[in-house]
Amino acid sequence: MSRVGLKPITLPEKVAVKLDGRNVTVEGPKGKLDFTLPEGISLKNEDNSVVVSRASEQRQVRALHGTARSLINNMIHGVSQGFVKDLEIHGVGLRAAVKGKDLDLSLGRSHPLLHPIPAGLTVTVNENTKIKVEGIDKQLVGQFAAEVRGYYPPEPYKGKGVRYAGEHIRRKEGKSVGK
Repeated sequence: MSRVGLKPITLPEKVAVKLDGRNVTVEGPKGKLDFTLPEGISLKNEDNSVVVSRASEQRQVRALHGTARSLINNMIHGVSQGFVKDLEIHGVGLRAAVKGKDLDLSLGRSHPLLHPIPAGLTVTVNENTKIKVEGIDKQLVGQFAAEVRGYYPPEPYKGKGVRYAGEHIRRKEGKSVGK
């Protein structure tokens, strides 16, 4: 077994990691997540940390080693602190609202866009233009935010559209009239 270059993951308080065969279950104050370890990767609980190691030095196993460690680390962070993505809507008349289990987006189309909110995510809207996506699964939070942004990505001329909070949009100069 090798653990070349990868640090052990320190467990925060109130987080438990259980291994049942190849299935890893991480439980914490915010919820519970599951993951199936790939072949050639193993997991050990040592004191107050988790060590992910690999069985061989094959290229595929080496690649999966880092991926599995990162996914387990994200699961531990998710059940202890959670993940948050903030989106901002820029443009006149563009707005958002939460209606039941859907995110209602008015993005300048002839009809409102109703985007279903997946189970496990909490979506809140402030000031009709600031969307906050929270959850314990990093992939689910990022995927939902990317789908909402994909309806109207920020355009480079006026900067209108849905963008991540703090995202810098490179602006272009419009057409100029020559002599």
